[in-house]
Amino acid sequence: MSEQRFKPVFIFIDTDKHASPFDILMTIDLVPDVMVLKYENVTPEDVEKIVYDALFPRGPKGVKFTKIFVNGSNLEVVNAVVEKIKKCMFPPFELAVIVDPRGSYTTASAAVVKTLEVTQKLGLGVIEGKNVTVLAGTGPVGIAATWLYAAEKAAKVVVTSRDFAKAQKIASKINDELKTDVVKPFQARASEEVGKAIEDADIVLATGAPGVQLLPLNTLKTYGKRVKVVADCNAVPPYGIEGLDPKLDGKEVVPGVYGVGALAIGTLKNKIEAELIKKALQERKGIFDFRAAYEIGKAMLSTTK
Repeated sequence: MSEQRFKPVFIFIDTDKHASPFDILMTIDLVPDVMVLKYENVTPEDVEKIVYDALFPRGPKGVKFTKIFVNGSNLEVVNAVVEKIKKCMFPPFELAVIVDPRGSYTTASAAVVKTLEVTQKLGLGVIEGKNVTVLAGTGPVGIAATWLYAAEKAAKVVVTSRDFAKAQKIASKINDELKTDVVKPFQARASEEVGKAIEDADIVLATGAPGVQLLPLNTLKTYGKRVKVVADCNAVPPYGIEGLDPKLDGKEVVPGVYGVGALAIGTLKNKIEAELIKKALQERKGIFDFRAAYEIGKAMLSTTK
């Protein structure tokens, strides 16, 4: 069969009860002739059957037109599904696989890129050598953002949680993966603990749940003497950082502290996801997760500059 006859097919594998329409609709709009298949409530035990049946019917020529998009709200289950997918593939039967659990990876990538953008606009250089605090950093967005900051050679990345053991688990995992010791766990429940977590930070990123305030403005003013950039992924009031309007994009929150709101992050997130889908469409194989998303975001920043 001629390659011209193969239509692009995106297979959405979702570990939740219902697949997200967000990513499906974005894919349909970007790839007008795409065919979409979706599987819901997928467990790691289901993966082998789905992937093998996706690999073989179109043959070595057609398999490169088949893509997988992995989604779900439980990061551990999503990671287990991705590992199963990797084990199923072998040359020449390999697929391009996008991993963006409920948009968390593209959101994290956009958030880190936006903080990088502001530090550069302020003449403060790059992330390397900076101290960063990721508030409520044990969810999917926080984990990916912490990993990216550490990979960018931040001097210190403090990851906070109400539960110290959770923060410690994430810090240890990222330090092991990157062969570093810059990620530090921190328990932050009360405002004073949050203040202690940010007092050495140059950059603060809030990645908590919608509608949960993590950093009161008074705490930022009292403890954040070194802070230059703050960013918040929460667009639902009360915002994660008090006084940080979701539409704010590199403007002062308090004198000397410049903020990036959730809507500014979200605008870039959507652009990054669109480019991630296009890249996966072009590539025969590969895992396109927060690492790939971040490289796309940084390339956009370079192009803009």
